[in-house]
Amino acid sequence: MKSSNAGPPTPKPPGLLDQVRAKLRLQHASIRTEEAYIQWITRFILFHKKRHPREMGPAEIEAFLTHLAIERQVSASTQNQAFSALLYLYQQVLNIELPRLDALRARRLSDIVDNDRSQVCRRLSKSVRHGGDPAELSGASSSQ
Repeated sequence: MKSSNAGPPTPKPPGLLDQVRAKLRLQHASIRTEEAYIQWITRFILFHKKRHPREMGPAEIEAFLTHLAIERQVSASTQNQAFSALLYLYQQVLNIELPRLDALRARRLSDIVDNDRSQVCRRLSKSVRHGGDPAELSGASSSQ
């Protein structure tokens, strides 16, 4: 009979998502925040074919956020939530500082409406200054 001095098995270190959960709970984050952050981090990892976030950096984050805006057409607030989750992962859990990111950002509806409104106002004032008929701007004809 052989005696083994191996002792008890060493516990496996917690996985990345368990580390995120533990850090969020330590900071008393809402359970909804925890669920959302875990979901976004998981989507980020799966988007990049299960690469560990430590192996990725700003380029991969920008690619993911741009994918959300262009391909998935998510709202600005949804994209901001994903960005916050990834920022938390890198800064709070992995202790990696990220430079400024230049991902294509989703536009808020209010930004679109404000932009459209300002374009209409510019075109209207230009038409009026040049003696044009404001009705012509919309394609309506003034002759009946």
